[in-house]
Amino acid sequence: MELSFATKKLAKLLNNQKDTLRAFGTDNGKRILLRLQQIHDASNLAEFSKLPQTRVHELQANRDEQISVDVKQPYRLLLVPNHDEPPLKKDGGLDWPPITKVTIVEIADTH
Repeated sequence: MELSFATKKLAKLLNNQKDTLRAFGTDNGKRILLRLQQIHDASNLAEFSKLPQTRVHELQANRDEQISVDVKQPYRLLLVPNHDEPPLKKDGGLDWPPITKVTIVEIADTH
């Protein structure tokens, strides 16, 4: 998938392994970098969601259309489709197979 970042600061942090490990610790940083590589290697969101221990799911309420990806407790990658019109199913949810571009919005604890 094509991967982008919501801010230049986030891009700088996550595109530099040393900075990522410093900011999140060795264990969490390695897991974040692994998830980013897995997202990049997947052809679409549906394929990525089938990977073990990713627990990919759509969020609701004030995070509508954001997608949460487990990293390591308590961290989650939050991303959004990066399409002019996000592909939607008839029920209003995101249609994952056509999503081939995502933007990382933040790394957060959503609970």
